[in-house]
Amino acid sequence: MKNKKIPMRSCVVTHEKLPKKELVRVVRTPEGNVIVDTTSKANGRGAYLKLALDVIDKAEKSKVLDRVLEVEVPSSVYEELRKLV
Repeated sequence: MKNKKIPMRSCVVTHEKLPKKELVRVVRTPEGNVIVDTTSKANGRGAYLKLALDVIDKAEKSKVLDRVLEVEVPSSVYEELRKLV
């Protein structure tokens, strides 16, 4: 019997390779809005973050999501991420 392959993704802050289910996806939609994608199926450019408060704080402070998504990320997105933790 074959083992099912677990999809791995990299956190944009810690650069750790983790299973996709342990990360949350933040997406810049084609319209230019930034949303937290809990389904991992939204259209647009995505970035994965580890679900930990220190990682979210570091992402906000270093503006790494702004660079990866090539748009300014509003603070409401970081608040939504903190609620998920």
